[in-house]
Amino acid sequence: MKTAKNERQSNGGSKTASDRGSRRVSVERNTSESRIKIALALDGTGRRRIKTPIPFLDHMLDLLAKHAFLDLKIDAAGDTHIDDHHTVEDIGIVLGDALKQALGKKEGIRRFGTASVPLDETLAQVTVDLSGRPYLVYNVKLPNRRIKAFDLYLFEDFFQAFVTHAAMNLHINVPYGRNPHHIMEAIFKALAKALDQAIAVDPRVRGVLSTKGSL
Repeated sequence: MKTAKNERQSNGGSKTASDRGSRRVSVERNTSESRIKIALALDGTGRRRIKTPIPFLDHMLDLLAKHAFLDLKIDAAGDTHIDDHHTVEDIGIVLGDALKQALGKKEGIRRFGTASVPLDETLAQVTVDLSGRPYLVYNVKLPNRRIKAFDLYLFEDFFQAFVTHAAMNLHINVPYGRNPHHIMEAIFKALAKALDQAIAVDPRVRGVLSTKGSL
């Protein structure tokens, strides 16, 4: 049976197509600085195809989809000849929009998730709350700012954009770690595991998991 689709244009210029009830969405955002298209399915198996002009970002998003069991397609282009910032931040915006829209009314989800992930000398701890209240805590110290030409400081901007548009609470803490690649990889894996918990549907949850009755 085919599921009815709805489409809408948001104030931010994102075009959305979603399958009602399927937790699957496609979001597209085009500006003078970037062109981003993301297809996201929450109840996936980790199938992914990530195409951006930033190889290290591709690597991190690939890890996110794999370890959160998300089906994720990203096609992105941007003015990286000027700087990577616009593209990195805009991918965070669209991914956040996609997550929020795929969750719908958030009925039945566990809402909270937390994970600690080691990678050799590094430990990353990530906690999420799909509360509707955007807030980022980012306690990450990097021994080096760059991996090749990529500025790792841009990940904080990515996470801030993601959190704002997903309307979620995200705490990222790295108590120790020396290798910047290991630090970022552990963060994305921990985020994946925390999200996998938070978006899971729990049959014990009636409506939404909030005493207010809404998220």
